[in-house]
Amino acid sequence: MKIPELYQIKNTIDQKTYLVDGELKKWTGPTTQVFSTISSTEKYEPTLLGSIPDMGEPEALDALDAASRAYGRGQGIWPTMHVKDRIACMVAFVKKMETKREEIVTLLMWEIGKSLPDSQKEFDRTVDYINDTIEDYKQLDRDSAKFQKHDGVYAHIKRGPLGVVLCLGPYNYPLNETFALLIPAIIMGNTAIFKPAKHGVLLITPLLEAFQSCFPKGVINILFGRGRAVAAPIMKTGKVDVLALIGNSKSANALQNQHPKSNRLRLVLGLEAKNPAIILPDADLDLAVDECIAGTLSFNGQRCTALKVIYVHEDIKNEFNKRFAKKVDELKFGNPWEAGVKLTPLPEPDKPAYIQSLIDDALQKGAKVLNKKGGEHSDNYIWPAVLYPVTKDMLVYQEEQFGPVIPVVSFKDIEEPLDDMAASNYGQQVSLFGKDVYALSPLIDTLVNLVCRVNLNSSCQRGPDVYPFTGRKDSAQATLSVHDALRSFSIRTFVAFKDNEINTEIIEQLLEAKLSNFVSTDYIL
Repeated sequence: MKIPELYQIKNTIDQKTYLVDGELKKWTGPTTQVFSTISSTEKYEPTLLGSIPDMGEPEALDALDAASRAYGRGQGIWPTMHVKDRIACMVAFVKKMETKREEIVTLLMWEIGKSLPDSQKEFDRTVDYINDTIEDYKQLDRDSAKFQKHDGVYAHIKRGPLGVVLCLGPYNYPLNETFALLIPAIIMGNTAIFKPAKHGVLLITPLLEAFQSCFPKGVINILFGRGRAVAAPIMKTGKVDVLALIGNSKSANALQNQHPKSNRLRLVLGLEAKNPAIILPDADLDLAVDECIAGTLSFNGQRCTALKVIYVHEDIKNEFNKRFAKKVDELKFGNPWEAGVKLTPLPEPDKPAYIQSLIDDALQKGAKVLNKKGGEHSDNYIWPAVLYPVTKDMLVYQEEQFGPVIPVVSFKDIEEPLDDMAASNYGQQVSLFGKDVYALSPLIDTLVNLVCRVNLNSSCQRGPDVYPFTGRKDSAQATLSVHDALRSFSIRTFVAFKDNEINTEIIEQLLEAKLSNFVSTDYIL
């Protein structure tokens, strides 16, 4: 197997440093090896990419102390800094980050098996997200650079930080979704402890120096290790003000329960989903098939926004199933850098066995695999299986599969999928396929109350990042978008004063002398 020179892993990355209190500290303790399920040899064997520190409670509490000192109960340099100065730090960081594109894209491919175009897109999208966040924060500050008056009371209303943030990102978007939490949290004046996901961890290595050099000490602290060993001790102290996590609800609940004062804990959570597609009898089948392929199998279905169950009207089920199964088998499998590849090795070594267990359970309960390749195994993959008919007692219907297996359910009455969605623990998005506006109209009016995004004749997705990204029930808490994330990581706070000569004179002097970073009507360009 020939690997392009540009994407070869020539040397392992043995991560020996971590960032705490503005210092890149040397690690001499135990380490964990990082393997890729992509093989670099003709005979399959996992590729050793490097190693990371296996940290525990002492390092976790050290990082927490650094973040707490930097925040200083709201009196630290960072939370009291002028907005334009925090923005300057972020601008410096993103410039340094851009120089690491090639290195990070390569690691995205090797660590999590993301295709080259999608890896490039993730990096570029993250840079765009940071730049858009900077611009939105400028506009937020401009809009609040004024005084309001009501009933003889003036108010100067802005947004202030919340405190110390524990940030835990996911493996499927280890750069983009992690930074969608971390960047707005920091720029709003909070301080953070960040632990990368189990997969997609080495790609943070090229950015450690940029974080260290661009922000004051203690603002960002980066640890490595298992969440149970690192995050749990931090939460138990009660010193964390915000838990920012993209992952699953079990992890979120476990960490929340560790906090001794949960009433003080702000949550910013992006959790699991079981997004359905609903295909009405008048749907354009070519369009529906293409969008459902993208929705179910982009990045092998390893997305919370993936379509994880397809409801198809019984009048068109046979034709849809035939076309869909054929298209699934036509997809190209290969290594991430290969041209035209749509299916890539799964980063979790045990995922093929899990997917097989879902297939076996469904087959035992009456489903069939509709596509010829469905369930075929290779060393690091299992071919997507299209399962039909799927019933509610099957595990593949009940669980968020987060991988390449596609349950199809037929329906006669539209109330069937609607009732299922209403009963579901999840409520993120839905894809609705059809053309009759008289049928679509009442459906849309119902669906917007069951999920937070209705995709009309389109697959589910997160972007564009300027749009709200959230969910109902177990799917999310708080809203992430360029605009909303700044608000999720901050709180409205203001200075108020009665309209009298003394106060007027004080405020005029404050503004003229520019003594306060908060009381300011400066317009940031």
